[in-house]
Amino acid sequence: MYGVRIMSSHKLPEVISRLSKIEGHIRGIKKMAEEGRSCDELLLQISAVKSAINNVGKLILEDYLEDCVVEGVRKQNDQETVERLKNALKKFI
Repeated sequence: MYGVRIMSSHKLPEVISRLSKIEGHIRGIKKMAEEGRSCDELLLQISAVKSAINNVGKLILEDYLEDCVVEGVRKQNDQETVERLKNALKKFI
């Protein structure tokens, strides 16, 4: 096992920024619900949050492929690298 690896430092700020925006968006949706806004307005905003979360996941997956998978192959942990990648994809997709 080549160990647990955190995200690369060059993508982490973007991920954190996007997650902060999503957090704010969710707070906004909660406020909309408390104000009694219409279901279609709430659903539209929820759809936007789902899309934003999916995009953050893609960014993290991209980082995983670019750094973790490459590192695992470089260290000749091919089988374990493939298994970890498969598990990550199963969780994300």
